[in-house]
Amino acid sequence: MKQKLKNGIALSLIPQLVLVGWLGTSPDIVEKYYSNGIYPFISQFFRILFGWIPFSLGELIYTVLVVVGLRYLFKNWRTIKKHPWIFLRDVVLVLSVFYFTFNLVWALNYYRKPISEQFAIRDSVTTTEVLALTERLILKTNRLQFAITGDSTQMVKVPYDGNTIFEKTIAAYGRLEAQLPFLAYRHPSLKKASIGAFASYMGIGGYLNPFTNEAQVNAITPVFRLPVVTAHEIGHQVGYAKENETNFIGYLVTLKNEDIYFQYSASAYALSHCLSAVRRFDEKKFETLFSNINGGVQENYRELYKFNLKYANPIEPVFKSIFSTFLKANQQKDGIESYSKIVELMVGYHEKYPL
Repeated sequence: MKQKLKNGIALSLIPQLVLVGWLGTSPDIVEKYYSNGIYPFISQFFRILFGWIPFSLGELIYTVLVVVGLRYLFKNWRTIKKHPWIFLRDVVLVLSVFYFTFNLVWALNYYRKPISEQFAIRDSVTTTEVLALTERLILKTNRLQFAITGDSTQMVKVPYDGNTIFEKTIAAYGRLEAQLPFLAYRHPSLKKASIGAFASYMGIGGYLNPFTNEAQVNAITPVFRLPVVTAHEIGHQVGYAKENETNFIGYLVTLKNEDIYFQYSASAYALSHCLSAVRRFDEKKFETLFSNINGGVQENYRELYKFNLKYANPIEPVFKSIFSTFLKANQQKDGIESYSKIVELMVGYHEKYPL
């Protein structure tokens, strides 16, 4: 590649940053021309292209790129040391191409209109409203747990494997399309992450590869949590980037599933977020509420806690800090804490559609 062209591509990063910054203040434009314009065609194209492959092509591509990058550094370290500015230019060139592609194929969805506008609900709440929703979720979760097990002390064991959970989640999206057309999901590309153990060590339940539009789900996650995780990742595929919004989508789609095990998964998931919110502002009230939860539900929470404890390691907080910085750079000012913002959306939704 000619040096002038390389310089031009590297320098194009500056106008890209300016353009994306402007789009961040223009959600109506993003919503109309990107999220509901070109993105559905881009995402479906990639899912048709790669969805039939039984393994994650994106993970393979990432692995190859890392190997190629390390090999390049090893072979050319003397040249890099001799011409550091040229190397820096090449790094910026790569970043420029990456940034352009990342935004084109998926990331502009970070700047679309809030999902609360799609549902015509508010997304600000009071502590009293959070407590009220928590109490209602306790009743609902207890009721579902007892309906499944017939014993309030028995842990719910979801009798499905990962593939069945995938199929039931895809079917649930299909049933919701008439009611919620903005969540229409066509040409599924849903796969089990081949790096499940590694993902667990990083604290990841699932992720979307934005460059291939493959949704990866960490299938070694406790099964009672998998339905919500699966629906969450599809939420990213249909065009919602912010984590609080895809958490809400994952909850809602799973809650509306006809299967009682899915309803329990959604209810237990929502309850855990509400309990965490209560715990942040009133530890004693949290303890009182937790004591009202059936022992079987508590056992499911302990199962998830033990799973997370098993994979706890010194690197996970570092990864989460990096991911939190990434989220803050993409319209999520609360960083990784934005996951918990699902509570505001649930309060608004259930104010309009009571449990």
